[in-house]
Amino acid sequence: MKKVAVGISGGVDSAVAALLLKEQGYDVVAVHLYCWPPKSEIEKDGLTREEWIKKNGCRADEDRTFALKTALELEIPFTVLDFSEEYNQKVITYFYDEYEAGRTPNPDVMCNSEIKFGLFLNWALENGFDYIATGHYAKNVCNESCKLMIPTDKHKDQTYFLWKLTQKELAHTLFPLGEYSKNEVREMAEKANLSVAKRKDSQGICFVGNVEAREFLARRLKENPGKVLDIHGEEIGKHDGVWFYTIGQRGGWEILPSAQRKFAGKGVTPVFYVVSKDAKKNILTVALENEAGGDQFQVGEINRISKTKWNLDHLIVRIRHGGELIGARGMETEEGLPVILDKSIRGIASGQSAVFYSEEGECLGGGVID
Repeated sequence: MKKVAVGISGGVDSAVAALLLKEQGYDVVAVHLYCWPPKSEIEKDGLTREEWIKKNGCRADEDRTFALKTALELEIPFTVLDFSEEYNQKVITYFYDEYEAGRTPNPDVMCNSEIKFGLFLNWALENGFDYIATGHYAKNVCNESCKLMIPTDKHKDQTYFLWKLTQKELAHTLFPLGEYSKNEVREMAEKANLSVAKRKDSQGICFVGNVEAREFLARRLKENPGKVLDIHGEEIGKHDGVWFYTIGQRGGWEILPSAQRKFAGKGVTPVFYVVSKDAKKNILTVALENEAGGDQFQVGEINRISKTKWNLDHLIVRIRHGGELIGARGMETEEGLPVILDKSIRGIASGQSAVFYSEEGECLGGGVID
């Protein structure tokens, strides 16, 4: 009997993943990954753990309680792994450093590669497990080699967050939800009388919980007021610090009275989007909707998940989770992969992930936009 360590988050997806694997005859163990907050972060604020949890709206204890309930209801062993200090060092520090440098990071991608399919997978293999499993909506098709595929429920597709995986990780990973829709998953949870059947999905930063990115950034990055310029270099507003804004963001800064009068005189209400950030000069550049798009970017080092050959004349790329799959073409150079999109889009951000797909729905790999 194959032994599987299932990452049980306390949500419905991972619970049903464990349920399905147990029904399929696997020897299933529930493993809850505790990643936030670490002891060092609590001590830094001079609070008790209970005070810290209450102040910061963290639901770590609630998640662990539901994870344990799930294991008890499924009658499978339960264990907790504390990766909180490693998570703080590898994911949260990266998150802050990237924003402070004026880039737009993706902590979920880093969390998956460093924690779930890094530390957790290594622990599982060292402790006699054949596989790990998670509640990700993705398909892993393994024959002679493995292919990461878009799941049946395309609206829940999470392959975007998994582009850093390699054959080594995929060979020891199961994604039980790949063939199911979210509605079917909830129905299975209700049928099995699982306590998490109707629990709301967690939003926000991986493992941190339902906290706005700006609020979380403000824990370490302080306000630093600066200028907002339009694409012609004219000062039209003020901002609180470039790291609080993301490329493609609509509004969120103060427009100067002179700029307001200018547009009022034209009888229009302007809608601006962030198009660039200069962290060194603390300048935010914005543009009107018809000026805010772009169709070119460069990706640095590429991770190729499988042996499937890339057709650089007919690429399909996504630059944000849940974003549109867009046709593109590229040309490999020593510096990376310059990409030209078939159409102009908003939100092309340095530091964000660009993930590539085949026409058949295989996630081929990806890289970080320069």
